Amino acid sequence: MSDFTVRPATTRDVRGIQRMLEPFVQRRILLGKDLVVLYEAVQQFVVAEDENGTLIGCGALHVMWEDLGEIRTLIVVDEWLHRGVGRVIVEKLEDAARTLGITRLFCLTFEVEFFQRRGFAPIGEQVVDPDVYSQLIRSPDEGVAEFLDLAHVKPNTLGNTRMLKRL
Repeated sequence: MSDFTVRPATTRDVRGIQRMLEPFVQRRILLGKDLVVLYEAVQQFVVAEDENGTLIGCGALHVMWEDLGEIRTLIVVDEWLHRGVGRVIVEKLEDAARTLGITRLFCLTFEVEFFQRRGFAPIGEQVVDPDVYSQLIRSPDEGVAEFLDLAHVKPNTLGNTRMLKRL
């Protein structure tokens, strides 16, 4: 029996998500997000909580295109690592992606082995056709720029691996 649950995030979770995010921003593992951005994206998040209701992890599914989504802001607090929390969060996000009709999931990560165990594989430069690229490039979203491997996000993504999974 697991001693944690994963559920859709609510607005009451947003400050806790930001608190979990901050140490990873300080360690330059994840990009920081303003509180307003987290509130605007709360419906994209699931959270993991322990039996006392304390947040121990989170992750978000961001829709990028008709068939393409991104798993982002995947966090498990240090004391809960290697206990299945990240796996369950990813499974919930994959279920949500399937419900939305997404057939490909992208992530940008330092945790290559974790994502490989879940069926993700490193990708090359161009994974969308030119017509879709011409639409995606118009997005102001940093995650889309990371997916497209645009030069202006390179300083923030050095060392990360771009990965993709077909659902």
